[in-house]
Amino acid sequence: MIAEEAPTFTRAVIDSLHVEAMVLADEARFYFESEGLAERSKLTPMERVIFSCESLKVTTRLMHSVAWLIAQRSSEPNRRNPRLGKAAKSDLTGLIALPFDAQHIITTSEELYDRIARLDEQMRTEAAASGGPVQAMHENLARAF
Repeated sequence: MIAEEAPTFTRAVIDSLHVEAMVLADEARFYFESEGLAERSKLTPMERVIFSCESLKVTTRLMHSVAWLIAQRSSEPNRRNPRLGKAAKSDLTGLIALPFDAQHIITTSEELYDRIARLDEQMRTEAAASGGPVQAMHENLARAF
């Protein structure tokens, strides 16, 4: 969770990741709605199923990422502590048969999601180490009595 006085670098990282996620989401949408359709038609039936499943995984990864980043950018502190949604990993053996552009979008979306997941975990670890708002309330009560 980002505290009210979050370091500038944390905000800059989140803003940068947000831009990256939005750009990748736009690239993925364009690819899967246009060029990807033409490339998909050249695949075997099983490869088409893999292609479709992977496009859904990309969408899920990106939407979880964007939602988490938007929440982190929120000006309301109680909205900034959601967990990053779980997203399925891609089966690397199935990707080999897919077009290069599809492979690139799939792997790039996984890398972006993994970076955001690490940031989420780091922020949660730091918040837990600092005790968070509940710990601060307990400490105030202990001092009062």
